[in-house]
Amino acid sequence: MAPSLEEPTQVDLDAPLKAAPKLVAPEPEHCPGPESQQAGVADSCAGCPNQKICASAPKGPDPDIPLITSRLSSVAHKILVLSGKGGVGKSTFSTMLSHGFASNPLFTVGLMDTDICGPSIPKMMGVEDETIHVTAEGWEPVWVSDNLGVMSVQFMLPNRDDAVIWRGAKKNGLIKKFLMDVVWGELDFLVVDTPPGTSDEHLSVNSFLKEAGVDGAVLVSTPQEVSLLDVRKEIDFCRKAGIRILGIVENMSGFVCPGCKHQSQIFRPSTGGAERLAQDEGIPFLGKVPLDPRIGMACDYGESFLDAYPESPACQAIRGVVQRVGEQIGLKKGDVLPEE
Repeated sequence: MAPSLEEPTQVDLDAPLKAAPKLVAPEPEHCPGPESQQAGVADSCAGCPNQKICASAPKGPDPDIPLITSRLSSVAHKILVLSGKGGVGKSTFSTMLSHGFASNPLFTVGLMDTDICGPSIPKMMGVEDETIHVTAEGWEPVWVSDNLGVMSVQFMLPNRDDAVIWRGAKKNGLIKKFLMDVVWGELDFLVVDTPPGTSDEHLSVNSFLKEAGVDGAVLVSTPQEVSLLDVRKEIDFCRKAGIRILGIVENMSGFVCPGCKHQSQIFRPSTGGAERLAQDEGIPFLGKVPLDPRIGMACDYGESFLDAYPESPACQAIRGVVQRVGEQIGLKKGDVLPEE
């Protein structure tokens, strides 16, 4: 049976990350953090309404971090997929990246959906109606194929269209359960799809995975400057959080006609697009993925676009991006994708 989100639940998802103190005011700009050893005593704490609360709060690392590290010790590579804003195709790219790695039968891949309020991965992977099975060892992921597993809050909702209306602590608690209790087993890749922005979910994933080791993050953007504005913030977040940037992908880079294969510019890169941004920021540029209406259709039907349309220019571009991501994490060119 699947863990229920209705109260009472089998798992205490309301539990804070580690007895987090209830603050009476927003954290100031230079706050050392309520659980830091300097909380309440640092120079920046002087005059803060939270000073006494933070000074008396529990200090030190989260005691569950070693459990998470142990659980994920059998995962060879952990890759985050980030975007500063919604609507750039980040979740779609996460599914295609996972399908790309899983196209090599020698690899076993896990895809974790940490977009708690907008879980779309199960629909895109064709397992929307599945549920999570609980065993003595923990939660079993839903397996799309023999070597590709998925975990998402969608599997736990009583109804497909139910809204998840949770505050940060509860969302963070579920992400911790995903990392600590899901029985991924031996994985070559764990792809973590995140929601837009640079807030609770991102901080939680980074803090929980820090000891287990994260290979890095792939940033997804579209060509126009409005999208790149938020990607710059994501780059700054990664640098401040100590997350290696594996590279940036320019999604929706032109439109490919399925019939004649002609490519047209839909979102013109007025400031040079993601490739120019990568050059300016000194980060790898992983490639351009053009629009293909069949990508959306494949996601709606829960099919692998890479398997269904291998001759599409978009498919070739995605395979190139998968290849370059593999190379960024230390794999040899011939070891990433199967020989065609």
